[in-house]
Parts: sequence; C-alpha cells; structure tokens
Amino acid sequence: MNILIAADSFKGSCSARQVTDTIERAAKNVLPDVTVTKIPVADGGEGTVDALIAAMHGTKVTVPVHDPLGRPITAEYGLLPDGSAVIETAAASGLTLLKPEERDALHASTFGTGELIRHALKHGVKKFILGLGGSATTDGGAGLARALGISFLDPDGKELEPGGVHLSELASISTDGLLKEAAGCEFVVACDVKNHLCGALGAAAVFGPQKGADEKQIKILDEALVHYAAILKDKLHCDAADTDGSGAAGGLLCGILPYFPVTICSGIDLVLDLTDFDEHVRHADLVVTGEGRIDFQSALGKVPVGVASRAKKLRNVPVIAIAGAKGEGCETLYSFGIDAIFDTVPGVMPLEDVMRQAEANLEKTAENVFRLFQLGRSR
Repeated sequence: MNILIAADSFKGSCSARQVTDTIERAAKNVLPDVTVTKIPVADGGEGTVDALIAAMHGTKVTVPVHDPLGRPITAEYGLLPDGSAVIETAAASGLTLLKPEERDALHASTFGTGELIRHALKHGVKKFILGLGGSATTDGGAGLARALGISFLDPDGKELEPGGVHLSELASISTDGLLKEAAGCEFVVACDVKNHLCGALGAAAVFGPQKGADEKQIKILDEALVHYAAILKDKLHCDAADTDGSGAAGGLLCGILPYFPVTICSGIDLVLDLTDFDEHVRHADLVVTGEGRIDFQSALGKVPVGVASRAKKLRNVPVIAIAGAKGEGCETLYSFGIDAIFDTVPGVMPLEDVMRQAEANLEKTAENVFRLFQLGRSR
C-alpha cells in the first residue's frame, strides 16, 4: 500500500516536516507493510522556504538585513538544488517581526526583502521564487527595489524616505544604479489574491488595517499609491498597478514588475509543481493532507484544497484531511475533492495545552484514520 502525505504546518506548534513525519509514524504503527512518500508543503506564504528545502533537499542561507522599521535583524532564504532561491516576504518584512503597537503601515519598508534578494544575486542566483504574504508593509515594493539600486526621487532629486506615505512625493525613478548582477534574473511569484494596487479593493484599503492603518491613514496611503502608479506608468511605461495581485504584500509586485521578467502563479500549485506532486500521486492508494485549521477559507488557495483538487484531477484517489481544528464551513470542502476531514483536539482544553500536545494528538488521530482506512479495505 502506498500513502502520499502532503501537508502544511500546524502554525505555532508543528512545522510541515514535523506534521508529515508524525503522520508517517502513525501509518507505520498501523500498516506495517506501507510505503510512505512525504511532501512537506506550503501555500506560498509562511513556511514555503522550509517546505521546499525539506522536500527538495535545499539549504538555508542566513543574512543580516533590516526589519520593516529599519532595525538590524537576521533573516533566511532557501537555496534549491537547481540554483534558484526561494524567499518569503515575511522573513524580513513580516508583520510577525513587529509588536502590535509597533505596526506602522505608513513607514514600514520592504527594504529587508530586497536585501535578501541582493545577497542571493551577489552569489550568482538568477531565478527567484518569491512568496507574498504576511508583510507589514504598504510601500509598493519601493523598499525592495531600492535595495537593488533603484532610486526613488522627489522633485529636488533627493531619495525618498522609506515607507508608502512618502510615495506621494515621488517625482522620478532612476534605474541607473540597478545592480549589474541583476541582469538576466527572473522571478516566479506565489500570489493567491487578485487585488490591484489601488482603490476600494487595493493594498491599503483591504490589507492596511491589519498593518496598523486607521481610516485616515488608509486614505493617505491609497492616494500615495495612486500617485506611485501614475509615475510607474509615465516614467517606466509599466502598468504594474493594474496587474492582478499587485495589491498583495502592500504592493510588492510593483517593486519588481517594472524591472524584471515576472511569472505570477498560485502558491500551492507552485509548490506542488516543484515537489513533483503529480508523479507521486500517480502511485498513491491514499493521499493525506492537512493544516492547522480547516474552514471555508481553505478553499482560497490553501494547502488541503490544493492537494485534493490536484489529486482528483489526476486520478480518483481518496483524500483525507487532518486539521488541528475544524471551523465554520469546512463541510464545503468536500466539493473540492476532500473525502473526509478529521480534527486532532480530543476535547475541551486550554489553548496552551492544545499547542503543547499538538504532535501527540496528531499522531493519535492519524492512527485512527489509518485504522478506519484499513477496515474499509478489508471489507
């Protein structure tokens, strides 16, 4: 019997690698003759670097960079065997790097993400896999571009201060200082939202509140981004702001689209393609997937639905999802190819106990899943 385990992390308790290892252990406890293939996966956001490194035997690189407020930190990116680099926006420009009271949508910058890219460029990387998500920024990717040598100038020819609020002062953009190592490089961007840069569904209006922006600041930021978009179009002849996904990660796409070839794709599809999921599922008798919480939002580019949809397109293999918790509307996911959903929490308990016991509870639940599956096969 062949089981394919393709699961995301249970955020805050188990990495994707720990989740797949735990489910494998449960499978071998119940099915001694089982053959298991493990693919730690992610949806292009947090955990993508770890998942791809684990699945593709890559390595991590640690780099001194700056956080969204310009403070020195260290952050990591992944190097894959084909020579490409995988970078999460959240690693250096993420919301989790700031305390709630530090969130500053007006001034937060993606410069640190640009520093990760710059480091990889200096070490010969030409292809970048960039995961959007979890950013603390609304600077239209200007900080990222500035780290690569692009200059954003005010009417007096002075470099703008960091942050989206200062884009209202933008008069011109100079590419003269773009790193020579950037010649010929390309980006594959994992993005699962369609929001454009500006307007009622734009970067500031939709994502600004979670980054600390109030209604007045949202209006300021959106007006600054509208002006930025006009300069990009006028000076660089680039309609980046009208591209689907240009509102993600505070407009980060606008920091690369005018300067480099960019391919935009679904995060989970990108990860499944890179990890040869299609080939593995052709040999599977059962697919097990999962993430920390499964609810109606899991249909919006999350791992379980991505795994199940792809598996069912290739062949009618049963797909079981295991979650730390089931939420509202999880039953709607049955129409996407998931055949059964199990949660791991055995009863009412404090959250700290749930997190501490996550791995043990996952193993027990997975064992019950495999016992049930074995019973069905024996009938």
